[in-house]
Amino acid sequence: MMTNRLKGLLLGLGIGLGVAATKAFFTRQNAFSLRGRVVLITGSSRGLGFALAEECAMQGARVIICARQPEPLEYARRKLAARGADVLALPCDIQDRKQVQRLVEQSLAHFGNIDVLMNNAGIILVGPAPEMTVADYEACMNTMFWGTLLTTLAVLPAMRARQAGRIVNVTSIGGRVSVPHLLPYNCAKFAAVGFSEGLHAEMAREGIKVTTVVPGLMRTGSHLNALMKGKRQQEYTLFSLLATSPLTATSAARAARRIVRATNKGATECIITPQAQLLSRFHGLFPGLTTKILSLVNRTLPTSTEDREQASAGKESRSKLSTWLARPGEKAAHIYNQYVVGQRSS
Repeated sequence: MMTNRLKGLLLGLGIGLGVAATKAFFTRQNAFSLRGRVVLITGSSRGLGFALAEECAMQGARVIICARQPEPLEYARRKLAARGADVLALPCDIQDRKQVQRLVEQSLAHFGNIDVLMNNAGIILVGPAPEMTVADYEACMNTMFWGTLLTTLAVLPAMRARQAGRIVNVTSIGGRVSVPHLLPYNCAKFAAVGFSEGLHAEMAREGIKVTTVVPGLMRTGSHLNALMKGKRQQEYTLFSLLATSPLTATSAARAARRIVRATNKGATECIITPQAQLLSRFHGLFPGLTTKILSLVNRTLPTSTEDREQASAGKESRSKLSTWLARPGEKAAHIYNQYVVGQRSS
């Protein structure tokens, strides 16, 4: 006779196999190749957006890149085209509803449809809360929430009509855990996460897959164009070290590959870097403790000058020490167009 223990083991094995089979079934159901697809990527003249454009092109996609300033955008287009990409570059300020609508109309006129939208555009504003103005919060919300919303609403009608499409929203671990000295950025990313997760729930029955990407720190060279307030040199030294060290940040190319794989699978969520995974899970289990720990961390960060002066780009806040510490990010800065003249955050 079969013992109770053996029955339990067999039952557990059966449940495990059933879960694995179900997961494999839905993975096959959601399988999606980028070859021949049209992918629109916002904020793609540099940084992660440019890395995503490269990866999508390598997968055989036709790529639409956009950013606010025409000159850096054309520079990015030439680099992609030189590698054989079928690429269309369209200047667009995603904070402007009319420009977003024109961007989508021009994309549809050129390629006929948009299969994938990757909302990537963002700005980084670093400094203590007393330094931040209402305009700082507005700037972050306008780009990372309203910009995401406007582009999504512009592509949704055609996707819903086809009952097909993918929307990928690049948020941040700062949209799950509000880390010190990034408060306007965190607020915008929290809003983007809420929009993305809610949209996933509502669009699934219409054949549209929405993926929420939650990156940790990445070596994109973005530390050079992040905006610093308060004690700028100190803020930049700490931020550039964290954003470039191999111990704390992953490469932009690796992040782009992870995001494209998640897009292909129709994944609900994609958390990038083990550090972001750990912080997100820990905060989910112990939110109060996480906040207390971050309060202690904040005591070690630069204090406020409360002068509320205009922010300056990271590359304008460098010192000899920060330049030396951020050397691992220098190669990424050149690869991902962070030194292109005339660029600001896009």
